[in-house]
Amino acid sequence: MSGPSDANAGDQATQPAPGATTSRVWVWLGGLLSVGMVAAIVLQLGGATSEVLDTIGRLPLLVWPALVLLYLVQPLFDFVIFRRLWNMPPAGIEALLRKNIINEVVLGYSGEAYLYVWARRATSVVAEPFAAIKDANIVSALLGNLLTLVLAAVSATQLRDLDFARQLGPALWSGVIPLAISLIVLLFGRRVFSLGLGQLIYVGVASCVRLAVWTGLTVLVWRLAMPEVQPGLWIVLLAIRYLISRIPLISNKDLVFGNLMLLLLGAHSTVATLLAALALVTLIMHLVVTVGLGALDLARRLRRASARSRAEEGP
Repeated sequence: MSGPSDANAGDQATQPAPGATTSRVWVWLGGLLSVGMVAAIVLQLGGATSEVLDTIGRLPLLVWPALVLLYLVQPLFDFVIFRRLWNMPPAGIEALLRKNIINEVVLGYSGEAYLYVWARRATSVVAEPFAAIKDANIVSALLGNLLTLVLAAVSATQLRDLDFARQLGPALWSGVIPLAISLIVLLFGRRVFSLGLGQLIYVGVASCVRLAVWTGLTVLVWRLAMPEVQPGLWIVLLAIRYLISRIPLISNKDLVFGNLMLLLLGAHSTVATLLAALALVTLIMHLVVTVGLGALDLARRLRRASARSRAEEGP
């Protein structure tokens, strides 16, 4: 599929992202859910709440750039994919950041609906944005499911020792849904996919690299924060994190992960405290990016209003 011209891309860079106002409304509504998740963490921590704040304050300096890179992995690789499929302009990164926040804070896959609206309005040359969004998500989900199964198999004994299945309860069974969908896709792939084979291969390679980078940065952050922990434990926790990510239609997976670790390892476990702290840091990053994007939109509106005012005044 062809994309917009460079001239159109330049125009888009000076315009507010379509649907930005709507996206902010949903983000702030989703923020109420985030507050509930944070409250759940605080209640479970009890007297250990101060330990989480102390943990954030004691994070090594090298953790912070690694956290920023980890935060940007999803939107940057989305840009790599849609740059190829749509010739997405650099201004599209803002839409991809909003998509990521909506998915994480509001509801899983709701960000894809926002991206579809953005693509229809901002990239008018793209005839069928739904096809690219659908196929990219299916390919990503297939590869994510495969990695999750591998990690779960490698960590099966440790997961049983942690009584993971009982603690997560019925929610774990909902993860069967995406696995079943994966099997259906494999059986009826030709009817499910809309993109050409070359495009699907490109999306698959980009998704594989994204998973590898996300996994590597996640373990790097954990190792930098607590180098004394055995690598085997990080592999088990990574398997749990991926299993949680397979549960459909949940938001704030990092906060869910932090809550679960507090249940499994105890509120005074240093590892659980670290993971809860990192979940709160991620939520703060969502807030900072949301405010930053809103400030950019406001600055653009003020600049356009000033330009119109000068034009009306005339020479």
